[in-house]
Amino acid sequence: MENTSIFLFDILIWSGAVITLVGFFGLVWCIFTVMRAKRANLPEDEMRAVLQKALPLNLGALFLSVIGLMMVVIGVMLG
Repeated sequence: MENTSIFLFDILIWSGAVITLVGFFGLVWCIFTVMRAKRANLPEDEMRAVLQKALPLNLGALFLSVIGLMMVVIGVMLG
C-alpha cells in the first residue's frame, strides 16, 4: 500500500511541474507579445487590441502556474 501512495504522489508532483511549466511558457509568450507590440510603436487602438488579447492569456497562464505549484507542494508535503 505504501508504494502505491508514493507512486500517486510522484504523479501529483510531476504533473504539477508540467502544468507549472506550461503556465510559465504562457507567461513568457505574453511578455514577448507585449514587448513586440511596444517596439512596433503601434497606434493606441492597435496597442489596446494587443493588450486586450494578451491579458486573458496572461491571467490563464498565471492561474496554471499557481495550480501547478500547489500540486507540487501538496505532493511533496503528503508524499
